[in-house]
Amino acid sequence: MSQPALTTTVVGSYPQPDWLVDRALLSKGVPRVRLRSIWRVPEEFLEQAQDDATLLAIRDMERAGIDVITDGEMRRESYSNRFATALAGVDVDNPGVITNRTGQKTLVPRVIGPIRRVRPVELRDMQFLRRNTERRAKITLPGPFTLAQQAQNEHYRDVEELAMDFAEAVNAEAHDLQAAGADVIQLDEPWLRNDPEAAKRYAVPAINRALAGLTVPTALHLCFGYAAVVKHQKPTGYSFLLQLAGTIAQQISIEAAQPKLDLGVLSDLAGKTIILGVIDLGDSVIEMPDRVAERLRAGLERVTPERLIAAPDCGMKYLPRDVAFGKLCALSAGARLVRSELS
Repeated sequence: MSQPALTTTVVGSYPQPDWLVDRALLSKGVPRVRLRSIWRVPEEFLEQAQDDATLLAIRDMERAGIDVITDGEMRRESYSNRFATALAGVDVDNPGVITNRTGQKTLVPRVIGPIRRVRPVELRDMQFLRRNTERRAKITLPGPFTLAQQAQNEHYRDVEELAMDFAEAVNAEAHDLQAAGADVIQLDEPWLRNDPEAAKRYAVPAINRALAGLTVPTALHLCFGYAAVVKHQKPTGYSFLLQLAGTIAQQISIEAAQPKLDLGVLSDLAGKTIILGVIDLGDSVIEMPDRVAERLRAGLERVTPERLIAAPDCGMKYLPRDVAFGKLCALSAGARLVRSELS
């Protein structure tokens, strides 16, 4: 598929309606295990409600002029937990606990046996999206490195083995999503920055296994965390980025607007298409198109127009819907400004 200049896309998620989820509970963090209490709709009506919310997200992205859309991840409590807890080998009733560098404890999937994908997880999501839009459609999966980092391992000899089995499960899912009509398949790997030493050991082989055999364009997203959740100052550079040149993913998606990323690193990802974050999700003020265009021009100093895709920094899940829609409109308008300069 040929890539037009300055395509626009989203990273993945879009704000879920207040009638669907308890947004106050959502704001407390990013669940790694199931959080069924987040849903406001009774179980017998939940799928229907999620379908309706997905249609709202699709239409918002279309109205905003986004070229490559997603389903908004309306059916997910987080970007990773729905897939992670659907696999054999995970004890969903008795989660594990991991402690981060600041001493904060988080409930995570507890791995008690071989990780296996026993059924499709996001297949219906992709089928529904494909039936309801004529635009190019992207769907996201949690990446194997992040899945392994977000788990308590009580079965495997080491985390590398665990990551490779997660990669097998992700790959099986990705092939079903491709068959269902996905135009782009993206792996979300935000935890690459959390442990760059571990990432150097096994991230690239695990990512490549997860993407093996796919024929549609593949993307890899990394970021510094949701702006609504990560309150501290974000760094201006990634500790694990240049190594991604060794992955078979054709597209690398990076957060750049809020952290004011030094875009010099893009020169070292020659051959990759860059999905550049040009919408700051840490600021509820909707950017003017001129500001978006300015950020895109900075990217074009390092990347050719055919290799640059415009996007928000990260998923938009935690924003108010009107703000998210306004920012997507600004994204489209800013891209049109720069396209007109290139023509």
